[in-house]
Amino acid sequence: MSPNDFGAIELVEEDRVYPGSRFSEVRDAVFANPYQKIWGAPGEEPLPFVMPTFFDMLRALWRGRHFLTQAAERSVDARSDLRWGPDKKGFRRIVHPWGVVLTGLWEITEDSGYTGYFQKGSKALVVARYSNGGAVKRGKPRGQGIAGKLFPTTDPDHKEPLQTANFFTIDDIVGASTRYINDVDFVNAPNVTLSNDWATSPIVMTAGIVFAITDKDPTERQLHEVAELGKPRDMPTRAPRFMRLKLAPGHPRIEGDDLDSRDELLAMMFDKGDPTPRREIVFTIEVTEDGEVTGRTGFKKGTFRNWRRIGALTFDNAVVSYNGDRVLHFHHPNWRIDRNDPATRFRPSPTGSEAEKAEAM
Repeated sequence: MSPNDFGAIELVEEDRVYPGSRFSEVRDAVFANPYQKIWGAPGEEPLPFVMPTFFDMLRALWRGRHFLTQAAERSVDARSDLRWGPDKKGFRRIVHPWGVVLTGLWEITEDSGYTGYFQKGSKALVVARYSNGGAVKRGKPRGQGIAGKLFPTTDPDHKEPLQTANFFTIDDIVGASTRYINDVDFVNAPNVTLSNDWATSPIVMTAGIVFAITDKDPTERQLHEVAELGKPRDMPTRAPRFMRLKLAPGHPRIEGDDLDSRDELLAMMFDKGDPTPRREIVFTIEVTEDGEVTGRTGFKKGTFRNWRRIGALTFDNAVVSYNGDRVLHFHHPNWRIDRNDPATRFRPSPTGSEAEKAEAM
């Protein structure tokens, strides 16, 4: 893969009309072209990886001074779940370019006090992507994150296109040296510690500055899309401030001093050389209002208390694929001054008011 091959990273015509998606078409797209036909089978090539560098960011800038701004605007404005681009090759992510796509079920089992798909009894099919912001090998700083999109149905073969709700969680945007995925706290208001990885820091800083211009806060990703999914029009939104995903107890700790994090995650679900998933991967869903984020853009730290477990995110299949890295797209929920009030959207909607979108969901 050429480092200059960014593809349709800016907002294009297919992004401007979003009728929704079918879970089956998104699932089938990401499973269509795995890097390894059977994970860990004899003769399979290692999973591809090229370390993102600041030179990649400079190459993006070389394409035009507004190129990165357009990429940031696309991440907020484009609701597309699959972005094929004019050449049908997707786009290259500047950050978090390598990941594992997981499919499964989002389920809220406890009273939460929140609306939409945070309400008790909510169940939704989910397509998620676990990814790293920098290195993928154990022992090096890795900004481990999980982005997810909820389909408001439990029928994997539903016929009508559905509007999805997206969320983002990560441990430290620059990267942390947490050895096992089992110990990572995936939160929607992650730490930013530039000193953890000076090689990745220039990329994070440049992207953060551009994103702050586009959508105010480059780090915390609000949760109102999930809180408004399926919500009655006349019901006020109530979204949690903070959410944490954490691997549930009981999962094995996968050993290996130089282990690729993608192999670590796949080993929890599959036996090498066997295409059939043998185990589920379960993350607890926890929320709290009791916390704060302190510091500046380059050094931010979240302090959280009184997490409440309200449900689980259960994955039953996974793949590492070209389309998972290049075509699957996660819309960043736009920043609101008041996360529960659509009228306080920071960035104007290019295709209609946010209030109209919220009522339509």
